[in-house]
Amino acid sequence: MRVFRLRRRVTASILGAAAALAFALAGPDARAAPRRYVLDAAASRIEIHVGKTGLFGFAGHEHQVVAGAFRGTAMLDPQRVAGDTLDLTVDAGALRVTGQGEPAGDVPQVQAAMLGPACLDAARFPTIHFVSTVVGDGGAHGTTGRDLMVRGDLTLHGATRPFTVRVSVDVAGDRLEATGQATLRQTDFGITPISKAGVVKVKDEVVIVWRIRGAAVGPGR
Repeated sequence: MRVFRLRRRVTASILGAAAALAFALAGPDARAAPRRYVLDAAASRIEIHVGKTGLFGFAGHEHQVVAGAFRGTAMLDPQRVAGDTLDLTVDAGALRVTGQGEPAGDVPQVQAAMLGPACLDAARFPTIHFVSTVVGDGGAHGTTGRDLMVRGDLTLHGATRPFTVRVSVDVAGDRLEATGQATLRQTDFGITPISKAGVVKVKDEVVIVWRIRGAAVGPGR
């Protein structure tokens, strides 16, 4: 009986040591659980760049718009990219024309036109929402970051369309930073680019540039 107990203890010790060794060799990322991050609008910046076109496009001005308020969450899974998620909501009424590169007197008019019924119609469609559906490997990795291809659904001006963005994500401790840029067409979402007398108008394509920061919440923080 004593021999049997001794063998059982030895076997348990060997199995425990083997499990500990396998756990150690797996590396920190493999051991880490998925982490949820709450996005921080105050520490982030989302810019929308609206160009000009038309016969006398040179006479107009490009517009820079910033997102004044947004909220969202991201989930990062160190073990598999497919486990990553993103959910982001921007308040359309809080979008603001910065006035950079254009006469100060034009800003109130541009602001009103952007939020009015001829463009975003923020009174009817108060939010812009993006939620990921598939996240894939973007091909580049660093010691603390990764590049991701994020496919999802973008709801803008009451229309929902598939939208894909490339995002560079860097994690340091409990902090996350995501950067990138993407282009979308206003007409894909039922928005007609605003024009003046048909000779000066904004481009259909707008460029979105972002640097979004967030903080980890929940287990593992």
